Amino acid sequence: MVKRAVLVDLDGTLIDTAPDIAAAANATLADFGLAALEIGQVRSFIGEGIAVLVRRSLATRMGAAEVEGKLAPALEEFERHYLATNGRYSSIYPGVTQGLREMRRLGLKTACVTNKVLRFAEPLLAHHSLLQQFDTVVAGDSTPAKKPDPAPVLEACRRLGVSPENSVLIGDSAHDARAARAAGASFVAVPYGYGSREELDGAASVASLLDAVRRYSGLQ
Repeated sequence: MVKRAVLVDLDGTLIDTAPDIAAAANATLADFGLAALEIGQVRSFIGEGIAVLVRRSLATRMGAAEVEGKLAPALEEFERHYLATNGRYSSIYPGVTQGLREMRRLGLKTACVTNKVLRFAEPLLAHHSLLQQFDTVVAGDSTPAKKPDPAPVLEACRRLGVSPENSVLIGDSAHDARAARAAGASFVAVPYGYGSREELDGAASVASLLDAVRRYSGLQ
């Protein structure tokens, strides 16, 4: 299963961003006089974009009708706070830097495929010195639909000039798995991150990005 391109999810796969996001979410809740959430609860909301995360955060503290009334201003407040916290408390997972460097050394084409919007994704990757390791970044606002829709995976393959069949997506969630499979790409899961292990049951897995490079570049 030698591949020509490696597509990689961001939150929960490259970087543990939950501390940044939780800080912004709790600052937003505080703006509305609401109690803070535990980081583990915020972590469970990550993966489907900011609007979903903010809606779920509000829903822990108020009824559905009130959530809809507060959502628009809450989104504005969250984005303001996240501009300040993006990259501040997050950390790269083990094996990520080494894996990405090995991909470049081997001449593999690379893309970061994330549901995070570009104005947050690129600065975050740059903050952790990862942006230069990717040929392109397909973000949550790069295509009309986010993962689990296949559109971001197909767009990444188009930009890289490879077919989905010659690509593998590495991620931590069922959204990543569904997007890859719907696009016709391979999928492998990392054993950490924010996705439910039950949802990923049956998916191939790798110990780290470095392990993925060895497996899908024909090195093992």
